[in-house]
Parts: sequence; C-alpha cells; structure tokens
Amino acid sequence: MKTRKNQAVDLYSRGANSYKTMIRASIILLGIVFLQACQNSPEKNSVIKSELGQEHPNITKLKDQSAEFTPEIIKLNENVYVAVGYDGSNTSMVIGEHGVVIIDALRALGAAETVAEKFREITTKPVQALIYTHGHNDHTGGASAFVGNGKNAKIIARKGFKEELEGKSPVEPILKKRNARQFGRNLPAKDIINRGVASGSTSTDRVGEGYLEPNITFKDSISITLAGINFELFAANGETNDALFVWIPSLESLFTGDNYYKSFPNLYAIRGSQYRDVKSWGESIKKMGSLPVQYLIPGHTRPLSGKSIIHNNLNNYSTAILSVYQQTIDAMNKGYTLQQTVDSVKVADSLLQQSNLQEFYGSVPWGVRSVFLHYVGWFDGNPTNLYPLSSSSEAKHIIELAGGGNQVLTQLNQAINKGDYQWGLQLADYLLQTDFKRTKVINAKIALLRALAAQQINAPARNYYLSFAYELEKNNLEPH
Repeated sequence: MKTRKNQAVDLYSRGANSYKTMIRASIILLGIVFLQACQNSPEKNSVIKSELGQEHPNITKLKDQSAEFTPEIIKLNENVYVAVGYDGSNTSMVIGEHGVVIIDALRALGAAETVAEKFREITTKPVQALIYTHGHNDHTGGASAFVGNGKNAKIIARKGFKEELEGKSPVEPILKKRNARQFGRNLPAKDIINRGVASGSTSTDRVGEGYLEPNITFKDSISITLAGINFELFAANGETNDALFVWIPSLESLFTGDNYYKSFPNLYAIRGSQYRDVKSWGESIKKMGSLPVQYLIPGHTRPLSGKSIIHNNLNNYSTAILSVYQQTIDAMNKGYTLQQTVDSVKVADSLLQQSNLQEFYGSVPWGVRSVFLHYVGWFDGNPTNLYPLSSSSEAKHIIELAGGGNQVLTQLNQAINKGDYQWGLQLADYLLQTDFKRTKVINAKIALLRALAAQQINAPARNYYLSFAYELEKNNLEPH
C-alpha cells in the first residue's frame, strides 16, 4: 500500500489536466512534505487555502486579458488595417494612393506570410515602404513576407537600430535563458495563460528569417511622403532606445510601437535589458497625448478609437510613468536605500485601477529598481553593504540564530500556513545555501513558486515562477 506522501507524489507527477488540478496537486504535496519534515511544529500544517478549489482573482483578470490577442484583421478606417493576434505583436497596413506602407513586421516569417496574404485580399497595391517602430525581434522578423523582392521599397528605422539587442551582448547565454523563463517558452500547455501583452504561445515558423535591414534612418524626426501620404516619425526613447512613433495627421492615426499597450509599462524586463529611459518614456507618451489622435495602434494589444478615450489613456499612462520616475528620484535624494526606495514609491490607486494600467506586463517595483541602479549603480548608500557577507555565510549565521536548520524548517512551515509565501521562499534559500535536507527544501521551493504563480497578475513573473519550478524539478530533485 502506498504511503500518503507517495500518493501525493503520484498525483503530482502525472500532471494535471487543468490549471486548478495542478495547483491542488502541488498544495497536497507541499502539505504532506512539511507534515513529515516538521514534526516539532506546534500547529498543524494546513494546505494553501486561497488556491484550493478556486481561482485567484488575479488569474481571472490575466485570463481575461487574453481577449486582447484574438486573431483578427481590424479595419480602423478606409486606409488603416491592423493585424492582431497572429504572432506576439501587431503589424499594420496603411493604404495610400500609390501603394501601401507596413508598420512593424512580426517575429516569425510564417506568421507574417499569413498576414501578408490577408492584407493582399484587402488590396493588391504594392508595398512601397516598411517602418520599424523599434528593433525587438518580434517586430522585425517577418519583413520579407510583406516587402518580397521589392528592391525599391523604403525600410525605415532610427539610427542606432538594434544596437541593444541580446544577440550583441557578452552575456547572451543567460539573457536567452531568462528570456525563455519570462515568456514561458518551455512551459507545458496546461500552464500557459498569456504573456501579458501577447498570446501565451506564438509562431515558431522561421523565426527572424524575414528580417531586412533599414535603408533609411534618422536621428530625431523625419517627415516623409510614402504612397502619397505624409508620415511624421519621431524618436521616442522608452521600451527601447531605438524606438519611434508614427503620426499620420491626415488619418489622425498614431502608431506607438511598444511605448504603449494595454498594461502597466514594462519599465524593466526581468529577462535582463539595458536601462529603459523611464523619464523619456513618460515624456514621449505625453507628447503623443498632445496630438489629436482618433486611432491609436499599439505594438501589442488591440487598437483604440475615439479622441477622448485615447487622450485619457495616454494621459494616465504618462502620469503613471513620470510619477514612478520622480518619486524614485525624490527618495534617492533623501538618502533612501534601494529597498526603502522601492517601499516608498506608490502609484495612485486612481491610476492603477485603470484598465490600461493593470500590471499584466510591467511592475512598479521593477521600474523603481531600474531607475535607482541606473543613477547610482549597485551601492545603495548603506555602509553595511560595502562588503556584505557571502550568501552562504549569511545563511549559516541566520540558521544558527534561528536555532538550527530544523527551526528554520519550522518557520518555513509556519510561513506556508500563514500564506506568507515570499518569506517561505527566502527561508528556503537560506536552507539551500547550506544543503540542509536539500531534497525536501527544493520540494518546498517548487511548491512555493507555484503558489506564488497561482496568485500573480503579472504574466512575466508568473511565467518565471513556473519555469524556474520546472527547472528545479528537472535538474535538482532526487528521485522520490
């Protein structure tokens, strides 16, 4: 006859057919592991009640965000069409008198070919130009599907285009690994919801194989006539330092690239990135908000129509970004440490409650940390941190202070009972630094990561928690 622990492990290892079943399995395993590991605890271990049998409201909100990525060719007016949901980003077609202009080109050549064919069903006019709003691969990889062999097509971008991409970094290997975690690229289908501003899974058909280099670049701004329509392009540092936005006055149409989408902006990417100029980002959005925009086309999520709603959305977006920036600067000038600064910065509830500022993709604390480190580097001003203890030495001291490894396990168990999962995670890391009951502690960390994921509205954080849990399970756990 199987023990209670083996029964739970069997349930866990078979995998769940639904999201809720998976959570229950993880919870059962966590509870049983710690009932056995912490016999000296004065209180019984309870399962993680908030996740058992019901979905956390944040997960429901994140699931609802998936409606933004339903595949569709959206007609905004007789000249502007936007393809949403065919890949991880949007691509747009502007029809002029003499031809068409494409704005952004998706990531996978296969997905781009699908959209290009749908565009040709609308008009057979030739593509005269393609504009890249920035250098991220999900906006550039399918260009040839739209331009074809048209050697005369103008391909337009900012100077310095693509200079900051991970492929040019000396730490490219770890950036790629963290990228996969952030986007949940290796998660099983049962765990996938979405990526906050894109579908949970996107095309892998010839990724990047259609990229074409720009043949026209500009520094600050350019006014150019394409296909008989006047386009105004403006440099706009934000999510990248090669970003631009496109304004077509005659069509009252604004193409924001990735500086605006329906989510709190990703002021820092947890996959790792160069500093994103937060102040310039907010100012760029403010400039966009001064234009008489009737149609707003973001780099991700669905387009907007209507001057009032667009003005309000751009205004609350810029206000939120600039608030994070200024509060961070003010706290730094008061001599706050990094963590004190993070704790002090608060965006007004009236802003965070807006539908376009939910933290599906970006996170306020991540932005604060990015600004702080950009301006003063790693040292936060506290002399204690000039030469801190090594991680293993600190862990040994903390465990000794607590009365030994079993006492820390007891505290870890209590943190689980209280739903204090972050504290439990940090206690687990102390124990792992000393290899104390490693298999049991890794089991606990896996379950804690999944418990945090089960209540996380931020898609990158959720994907990272789950991806890391699977990596621990695959690489570090001994057979049960």
